[in-house]
Amino acid sequence: MAIKHLTNTRDFTVGEIEKLFQKAQKYKNKLIKKTLQDKLIITIFFENSTRTRSSFEVAAKNLGANVVSLNIATSSSSKGETLFDTAANLDAMNPHAIVVRHKNSGVPKILSNYVKCPIVNGGDGSFAHPTQALLDLFTIRQYLGNNLENKKIAIVGDIKNSRVANSNIELLGRFGLDITLVAPPQFLPSTTKLKTSHNLKQTIKEVDIVMSLRTQTERHTSQMYASLKDYASDFCITKEIVEDKNIILLHPGPVHRNIDIDDKMLSDPRCKVLNQVENGVYIRMAVLDTLINHT
Repeated sequence: MAIKHLTNTRDFTVGEIEKLFQKAQKYKNKLIKKTLQDKLIITIFFENSTRTRSSFEVAAKNLGANVVSLNIATSSSSKGETLFDTAANLDAMNPHAIVVRHKNSGVPKILSNYVKCPIVNGGDGSFAHPTQALLDLFTIRQYLGNNLENKKIAIVGDIKNSRVANSNIELLGRFGLDITLVAPPQFLPSTTKLKTSHNLKQTIKEVDIVMSLRTQTERHTSQMYASLKDYASDFCITKEIVEDKNIILLHPGPVHRNIDIDDKMLSDPRCKVLNQVENGVYIRMAVLDTLINHT
């Protein structure tokens, strides 16, 4: 059987995603079996991560797997070992899956050609973050139902530099959502297919879901705003802007408080950020079980 990887959302068909969600829902309902007992999963994160890395590790351990986390600061890669030699050496340890995050787009896809086990992309550059998009869709369906045809979502923030936005645009579009990108001109990607707006207040009146994104200042080659406070004056999700609108609010984290979302909205019941974190564990459990056990 050919090895299946998850390097971007296109690696799974709609039918496969539905099966994945059914499995994640069982885990959410506490119907958990140790299907990865004695399996070895290696996580290798070349960029800092709190939520994604810990989420994968909790997911693996929930299913009974052993987890080895490679510390990049003390690994041979910091001594000049090539990425491909690192992959070859990890593969020689016979892991059952490798979860990788890298600052350069395309690295997980390239690594998948050098190993004998599934590669799971924990985020690469500004290209893709497939498990984040899957957990976002799973969370949306939890509150809005499985039929999302013509439901409207505004993705707000530094879209041009966001791997989360890229993966969500592909995945949510396939499931029928109507997407509007909301950002200042310098944060918008070149697109002729999607609707765009610079007016957050007006767009929020028209949508069912708002997904706020962090400003990716580490990926900017030059300063795009005089200050984050200036950016927030136009694009922070505030209680005053949302008012009593019936929406759900998402954010992949980490949230820049009062820059991306203000304190009042973060504590508002319409904000589902912590639900996303919880669902992320179930989705990653389902991904690991599916890829390793071919189910």
